[in-house]
Amino acid sequence: MNKLLSFLEQKYNFKTDFTKSVALPSLTIIIVISLFCGIFSVEAEQFFNVVKGVIFKNLGWLYVLIVTVFVIFLIGLAVSKLGKIKLGADDTKPEYSFFSWVAMLFAAGMGIGLMYFGVAETMAHFANPAISNLDVSLRAKEAQLYTFFHWGFHAWSIYGVVGLSMAYFAYRHNLPIAIRSGFYPMLKDKIHGRFGDIVDVFALCSTFFGIATTLGFGVLQLSAGLESLGVIPNTSFEYQVGIVVVVMLIAIISATSGLGKGVKKLSEINIIMAGALMLFVLIAGPTIYILSTLTEGIGHYVSNFMSLTFNTYAFEKDSQEWFSNWTILYWAWWISWAPYVGLFIAKISKGRTIREFILAVLFIPALFNFVWMTIFGSSAIWIDKFVAHGALSEFANNPDTLLFNFFGYFPLTSLLNVLSIAIICVFFITSADSGIFIMNGISSKGATNSPKWQNAFWGVLLTVVSLSLLRSGGLASLQTMTLVTALPFGIIMLLLCVNLWKALSADNEYSMTKYSHGSLNWNDYHWKVRLQKILTYSQKKDIRKFLNETVRISFEELVSELEKNQIEASIVYHTTPNNSIELVIKHEQLRDFVFGVMAQPQTVSETLVNELNMPTIDSETMFLPITYFGDHRMGYDIQYLSKDEIISDVLREYERFLNLGSDGTHDLFVKPTVSE
Repeated sequence: MNKLLSFLEQKYNFKTDFTKSVALPSLTIIIVISLFCGIFSVEAEQFFNVVKGVIFKNLGWLYVLIVTVFVIFLIGLAVSKLGKIKLGADDTKPEYSFFSWVAMLFAAGMGIGLMYFGVAETMAHFANPAISNLDVSLRAKEAQLYTFFHWGFHAWSIYGVVGLSMAYFAYRHNLPIAIRSGFYPMLKDKIHGRFGDIVDVFALCSTFFGIATTLGFGVLQLSAGLESLGVIPNTSFEYQVGIVVVVMLIAIISATSGLGKGVKKLSEINIIMAGALMLFVLIAGPTIYILSTLTEGIGHYVSNFMSLTFNTYAFEKDSQEWFSNWTILYWAWWISWAPYVGLFIAKISKGRTIREFILAVLFIPALFNFVWMTIFGSSAIWIDKFVAHGALSEFANNPDTLLFNFFGYFPLTSLLNVLSIAIICVFFITSADSGIFIMNGISSKGATNSPKWQNAFWGVLLTVVSLSLLRSGGLASLQTMTLVTALPFGIIMLLLCVNLWKALSADNEYSMTKYSHGSLNWNDYHWKVRLQKILTYSQKKDIRKFLNETVRISFEELVSELEKNQIEASIVYHTTPNNSIELVIKHEQLRDFVFGVMAQPQTVSETLVNELNMPTIDSETMFLPITYFGDHRMGYDIQYLSKDEIISDVLREYERFLNLGSDGTHDLFVKPTVSE
């Protein structure tokens, strides 16, 4: 394939910006796994189910721990001083309005899932609860709680970790928008080598398979809805082909028109349609019941947040199968989608602060999900109990048609079905559109002006694979395989957290680093001497000379002047642990005033040692003259101060010392203890 691309480029001026070390291995893996799942669908599903069962049963606790770390990590960043750092230069402005940004978050994240599971999940937990000995009211309450849990902060923290890492390194440090960039603090320039290629191949394949399985299974719901409207006579494969082709054709056109034009407009339209549908169900349904359960449900979720977060059902053996089939499966599914959704979020988040990014990504979609799931899920339970008398519960295991059966109990059923199908279609289009855009970005290391045929290529490949596996029955095995690969990617995401923390800490330290104390009052005198000092990386002998020739003379002049004023002062020398010199002013009621200067070692970075456009640095260790005081404070670098400036600095510190001594609230620092 590599030779084929090279031949086309040379022979026909065929332009591509594919990164061959990423695109070609990815395509090979995609084709091989798709053929395996398609041709040997039964055997593949059996094999992957066994592997999934072993992982979920024995490592379910690890999934829980990984996702918990993500939640704590993001919330910790948001409330810390690191949250003010921007995703971009300090003066970067956001590319999209807040409304457009939030709308696109929904389009990429879980818009299709909201339509598919809005009624289905709550009804599934209600009909088949995790704890079977609950009465009807408690079953409804727990069904809402678990739905909130699976679609709340935990899900979005998974997306947020990848999105934040990519956005930070891309916009703050001008690295490619690729998962490999998140490892820069650990690997430096090696991210452009083999390891970076492996990470991007993994992300590209995971994204492709996640979208392919979602498109394949989603068409089942669309075809069921169209059948209920009488648009198609049945849900046979031929009609499913037509649905997929139409949806993907629109997605490809949207993708080739650019992210801002395509996804942005469709997302804004769809969020308005989804809001209208939700509002209609709220008003036409049991309004007071819905609002009451929403309020109570949020409170129930918040009060149970910690126990839900860490619960592995280790003491409830009968509930562990439910736990694996729901919570662990969800965590695995969200992780498998993280490369795609995270990279998409990163693409649209330039100019946001880290705090704004985290709070928006965690809270706004989660709160919307709570409202959505309550309006649809609680309405379904109420209708099932008081109107349908259990009829909806019978469809709990058939989510493809459950939404449309639910609309059968509302006025304007046909209109609701049409609107919901339109919303599902647009969600499909935006998911496929943004997925195509992201896959092309991964395969070309974030290139921004790729040939349009590349976007079309990924769209066509998605269509062919989805339909082929749908026809052969291999979608289930492909979905299971995707869930299995989520665990190693979860480990990769933990490493992303470590690297992001290191980078943000260094960023904050860089921003907070002050000018040298000695440079605060510089003027234009002696600037050549000061430049020479800046370019000189002093060794211990240099600092010893500075202490003897500059600091000592300053202290001697001060001692002489103090003695004229009947104040006892002395100069003390130390050779261990570092060379140092102290001016000591004796006191009886106060601690002795000490102004010391020591030769403090400091490691020079390897980068600076190897920098060619600098004077030669002979050692990886340099020394600085650092002040220290009698109250055990470490001070500052005074290497640039002259003799008179050092005297002025000592006088400032001595004045401060005497002022503190006159204030009784500082006795602990300025008065001697009994042992002294």
